[in-house]
Amino acid sequence: RREGRLIRVNGGRGVIALVAPTAFGATTFDAGDISEFLRHGHLPRRSRVRDPSGGASGALAYAFDLAPAAAADVSLLLPLHRLASLPPAPADPARAVEARRRRCAAGWRARLDRVDLRLPPSAAAVAAGVRAQLAYILINRDGAAIQPGSRSYQRSWIRDGALTASALLRLGHAEAVRAFIEWYARYQYQNGKVPCCVDARGADPVPEHDSEGEFIFLVAEYYRYTGDRALIERQWPRVRAAAVYLDSLRHQRRTPEYQAADRREFFGLLPPSISHEGYSAKPMHSYWDDLMALRGFKDTVALALALGLPLEVSRWSAVQAEFERDLGSSVRSTMVRHLIDYVPGCADLGDFDATATTIALDPVQAQAALPPEALRRTFEKYWAFFSNRRAGAAWDAFTPYELRNVGAFVRLGWRERANQLLDYFLAYRRPPGFGAWAEVVWHDARTPHFIGDLPHSWVGSDFIRSVLDMLAYPRESDDALVVGAGIREAWVREAPGVTVHHLPTRYGKLDLLMRGTASGLEVRLAGDLRVPPGGIVLAPPLVTRRWHATINGAAATVSASGQVTVRKLPANVVLSR
Repeated sequence: RREGRLIRVNGGRGVIALVAPTAFGATTFDAGDISEFLRHGHLPRRSRVRDPSGGASGALAYAFDLAPAAAADVSLLLPLHRLASLPPAPADPARAVEARRRRCAAGWRARLDRVDLRLPPSAAAVAAGVRAQLAYILINRDGAAIQPGSRSYQRSWIRDGALTASALLRLGHAEAVRAFIEWYARYQYQNGKVPCCVDARGADPVPEHDSEGEFIFLVAEYYRYTGDRALIERQWPRVRAAAVYLDSLRHQRRTPEYQAADRREFFGLLPPSISHEGYSAKPMHSYWDDLMALRGFKDTVALALALGLPLEVSRWSAVQAEFERDLGSSVRSTMVRHLIDYVPGCADLGDFDATATTIALDPVQAQAALPPEALRRTFEKYWAFFSNRRAGAAWDAFTPYELRNVGAFVRLGWRERANQLLDYFLAYRRPPGFGAWAEVVWHDARTPHFIGDLPHSWVGSDFIRSVLDMLAYPRESDDALVVGAGIREAWVREAPGVTVHHLPTRYGKLDLLMRGTASGLEVRLAGDLRVPPGGIVLAPPLVTRRWHATINGAAATVSASGQVTVRKLPANVVLSR
């Protein structure tokens, strides 16, 4: 119904016309959709309708008499909240709207520019893509709840939320992560089980055994980036309860029956679950669950250390070590059982799923637990599959979760391959120019199919984490920060090079400049971060052991893999042939 300048819909919501319409008309579904009236050039006669089916529609009409090349503006407010009262009409609607637009733009710039990432023109889509995905993540939030979408996926998963939170932390949005932790933690069950997801109806009791490890990782990752001891003190009882629940799950498979030859690959694993969508028809012993459990046990130890709890450190260190041995043994047994040379997706099938296996590299960093050649072969196999698809092999659809492989390739030292993956996936953002991926990308983009949500912000967080890995990532094996391992040669050769300011890391905020010179490369490292025990390992493109390096004018060693380790900041590193 129309109430002066307000077109009220369903009582509490509506559209506010800052410029009064010439006319307004409304219609019920049975009387014909508003588009049918507009098709014939007129409006319905009624200015108020009620449709029990919920299919009412209406339109505002504006009449103009414009001279050639003249223009007129109509200003409307479309509040995304319930209207308690009608705001006063501005004297100059156009100026009022422009002022609102500027405030909105300034607010978004403040949110999106906490990390200043500047790439050369050829990589503008990458830098813009990071900002776009961050915006979509924030838009898809529902209060404190982090959601992968707001249509198909209007609920919050701890799985999506934990990894999306990692992306938020790396772009300076710790306050959103803290709010998510405190909100989600309230839904933990008395026995320590963490629900897989929460929506308006409450917690979902479906057992998905990755949840506990992801919750513990979420709390620990927040602490690593913020040092907020007060929060981990509050959350420690929940972290410990989740770890105890995980420990009880793994003991279900540490019984004599699972030491038999025909069941040995299941020994010590978590029970079957459907946390991996590929196993929703029948629960499987998913290594996704076990890898996340390993991360959870590792981070329980880390949080106990941070809180100064030596008995807890001792207990959970022993659990972690035993579980890590059982996991590695299971993977090897499954490989033998199924005659495969890669890390399988689950122990039951010996299936290939490289995109799920990426979590072994990040965030779990489980290289010590898995057969190294099998891990490498997993991603060699994915590269062959990807190359065939890119070369024209038939395909119907893919999920852009494959973006995780970009970060995995960076951590494997495959810089050029990582960039080829990135280029390929950037071409499948839709609609063009919006910088967004759907959960499912179809080869035939014009045929109606299920696409999940668009934008899908868990996919977006995978893109963010992979791009940030190209710039800098923590390596737990030697407690080092690896910088520049994914930066491509073209980016540093093209002016102005690569510049990053205020990039959060586990060790503080990093400033980075990397650019080409006539004889090689110049890299400047600064910021308020502490240099980790393993140093800042600089891994720029092009460099080989035959190059020469100086750090602040003093000669430095270039490793066989073309890397230079920096032990003190600020550092000006010059590399030349």
